Amino acid sequence: MSRITDVFKKGHKALIAYITAGYPDIRATPIIAGVLAGSGCDIIELGIPFSDPLADGATIQKASYQALLQGTTPQSCLEAAAAIRREIATPLVFMTYYNPVLNYGLESFCRSCTGAGINGLIVPDLPPEEGAELEAITRKNNLDLIYLLAPTSTADRVDAVAARSRGFIYMVSLTGVTGARDTLSPELEGFVQRVRQKAHQPLCVGFGISTPEQARRVGAIADGVIVGSRLLQLVEEDSTLASLGSFLTGLRRALDSIEDSREVN
Repeated sequence: MSRITDVFKKGHKALIAYITAGYPDIRATPIIAGVLAGSGCDIIELGIPFSDPLADGATIQKASYQALLQGTTPQSCLEAAAAIRREIATPLVFMTYYNPVLNYGLESFCRSCTGAGINGLIVPDLPPEEGAELEAITRKNNLDLIYLLAPTSTADRVDAVAARSRGFIYMVSLTGVTGARDTLSPELEGFVQRVRQKAHQPLCVGFGISTPEQARRVGAIADGVIVGSRLLQLVEEDSTLASLGSFLTGLRRALDSIEDSREVN
């Protein structure tokens, strides 16, 4: 069992937080990660900035662009991850596109990830049909390769991801890109139920979650909640990171209330 899978023991609802490494600068990344861990986050997702982030909305695109302007590279992200690992035990996942990994070298990148304390990879533009080589290398280096599913995923794609994703399955709550939204799709419950019939892995939902109420709704049907764009907005709005910590504490309470209500019942 991996460190990521350990998070979901005994029905615990995981709070997974995404930040862009190198935003607002690379020195701030370990500091922000410390706030995430101290505010109840179970897994920290570090985004490696990329010039063509197809799955990301305006907020993460802006953060990635600013990080790239400051010279953030995969190597500096690895160094930041190592600095985080020296301070906290929270599982770390890199979210990156395939091109930076390929340019670094699949073997070298995975080996460097393990050395930096990374526990898993999310590569949104890598479909399972093309992931065999990276799957083999990640397994050898004790990394979980986490695949994504969208509401539009076919039955065959659901079967493939259920057979091959490790750690958890990243479920995209809606068709589109990342970004905080006022409402979630009314089809979300049916989507989660459809995947639950096929998959044994924990199911974690991301894209669009920006309030404790939304987190509670998702947590009632899924095993984890992934939040990103709203966190970056709070980092931009409040450099003290107090607002970030307060917001995450509210999300943690919302998810814990689900567990508490089930214990009572």
